[in-house]
Amino acid sequence: MRVASYNIRKAIGTDRRRMPERVLEVLAEVDADIIALQEADRRFGVRSAAIPPRLMDSQSDYKAVPLDVQADSMGWHGNALLVRKSAELGAHDVLHLPYLEPRGATMAEVTTGGASVRVFGMHLDLSGLWRRKQAAAVIHAAAQGAAMPTVLMGDLNEWSAGRGCLADFARHYSFAPCGRSFHARRPVARLDRIMHCGKLTLKDCGVHESGAARKASDHLPIWAEFSVG
Repeated sequence: MRVASYNIRKAIGTDRRRMPERVLEVLAEVDADIIALQEADRRFGVRSAAIPPRLMDSQSDYKAVPLDVQADSMGWHGNALLVRKSAELGAHDVLHLPYLEPRGATMAEVTTGGASVRVFGMHLDLSGLWRRKQAAAVIHAAAQGAAMPTVLMGDLNEWSAGRGCLADFARHYSFAPCGRSFHARRPVARLDRIMHCGKLTLKDCGVHESGAARKASDHLPIWAEFSVG
C-alpha cells in the first residue's frame, strides 16, 4: 500500500498561477492509494475546493472522503483525504483540534487492495505550543476504537529535527524518513511527515520530485509504501 501527503497550497503554484490540473498531474505521478491533502480548499468566501469536483472525477483515479462539513469544500480546515475510486470506506470523521488559528484533522478507515488501514491527515499550527496541543489531540483520537494499522500524515509545520510535536508523536509512532519537501524549488526542511504504527512494515519512502511537482505547489509530495499485517 502506498500513501502520500501533499500540501497543495490551494492549487497555487510556485509561478503564482492557480492550476488544479497540475496538482492532478502530480498526484498521477505519485500514484498513491491514499493521499492526505493540506490547503485543499480556498481560504476565503465559501471555501470552495481547490480542485473542482468535476475535474477530479474526470481527470483522476481519486475520490475525496466525504466529510459533509461545507457543501463546496473538499476538506476540513483545508485537510482532505483522497482514495482511489475503487477503495471502500469505513468510518470517517473530522477532528476538532485546540487552536490559536483555525486548524483541524481528518480520519478515515480505508480498504484498498485487500488491506485495511486507518488514516489521519493534519496540518498543524505555526505556533510550537499549539502544535504540541494539537499533536496530543490527534494521538488521543488515534488511540480510540478498535486497534488497526494506522498512518498519520500531513504538514506538521515543525522546523526542528526532533523536538516539539515530533518528539510527542515519536513516543507512539515511527517516522518514515521521507526527506525534505519544502520549498519545492529548493527543499530545505522536512515540514511534511508520514508516521505509522507497528502493524505496518515500511518498505520504501521518499519525496516526489518532478518538473510538475516543482511548479504545482511550494511543497513537494512525500510518499511511503507499507506492507500490512
